[in-house]
Amino acid sequence: MRPVLIKGAGVVGLVTAYELARRGIEVDVVEQAQHIGAGASWFAGGMLAPWCERESADEKVERVGAAAIEWWKAALPGKVAQEGTLVVAAARDTRELDRFATRTTGHRWLDAEEIAELEPDLAGRFARALYFPREAHLDPREALSSLGDTLMAMGVRFHFGQATDATVSHRFDWRIDCSGRARLPDDAALRGVRGEMLYLRTGDIQLSRPVRFLHPRHPLYVVPRRQGLFMVGATMIESETCGPIAARSLMELLNAAYALHPAFGEAEITETGTGVRPAYPDNLPRITRSGSTFCVNGLYRHGFLLSPALAHDVAECLLSPNHQSEFHDEA
Repeated sequence: MRPVLIKGAGVVGLVTAYELARRGIEVDVVEQAQHIGAGASWFAGGMLAPWCERESADEKVERVGAAAIEWWKAALPGKVAQEGTLVVAAARDTRELDRFATRTTGHRWLDAEEIAELEPDLAGRFARALYFPREAHLDPREALSSLGDTLMAMGVRFHFGQATDATVSHRFDWRIDCSGRARLPDDAALRGVRGEMLYLRTGDIQLSRPVRFLHPRHPLYVVPRRQGLFMVGATMIESETCGPIAARSLMELLNAAYALHPAFGEAEITETGTGVRPAYPDNLPRITRSGSTFCVNGLYRHGFLLSPALAHDVAECLLSPNHQSEFHDEA
């Protein structure tokens, strides 16, 4: 098989490149930006949380996404923290916890003492919580950079600053389009869902795992990074518009973070960001084929969670023509 061309160096493109390269297939990756992860992947939360996501997602997300934790641990040893997820709510919103519990599995209830044992800096703030012990998280930027280095060591060739393969000398039997939001004008079924986030830095609170703070209108999650840095997200706005974070979203995220712990009120805002995540009407991804081109798109808010399964299916489709993917959708 001649080299395969992958368009897009976000999480889907990189994971697909890895699945092909480890099967011995030569891979070229073209990316219109000047570096890896220039799109929505760069602003992701990095939560590998299939059981929590089941609260609002199809059962396929839970079932398929559960395997992603082991995939990332194997691909990037030492980069995945499997400390679970903690889900809490303010006293006036405890019904949100009950609702969340009825829509999910893989959790157990914690009382105030158990919460304090798990996250000492949240001691006395919540009477009960849900704990999802099997879930994990990673730093998306670190993961993308490390995966890029791994791919180059495996012989994958990257071509930055170009949108097509016009200047690539190789001829390709197959092309795999993983270009995300760039496909919005060409796929009428896709829509854009804008996510907004921010980074806070403080030494006054420590968390060991992602914490989801439930609210009827403004739920948020806080994901710990290194050196007192926390990623706070994320809004979901039906919009294809990029640009700076909206004032309302910034206030809502900050207010919710402060409600989780007052220490965030004194934190330094080190960064804000937005990303547009492509989604299909059912919020599930699709693998479509047209001739010698596969398109992998529509991962919505589940890029890191579902990319391994989609990449596996694409690789199997190339090597085994009779392979049946549950994500496949004929163009």
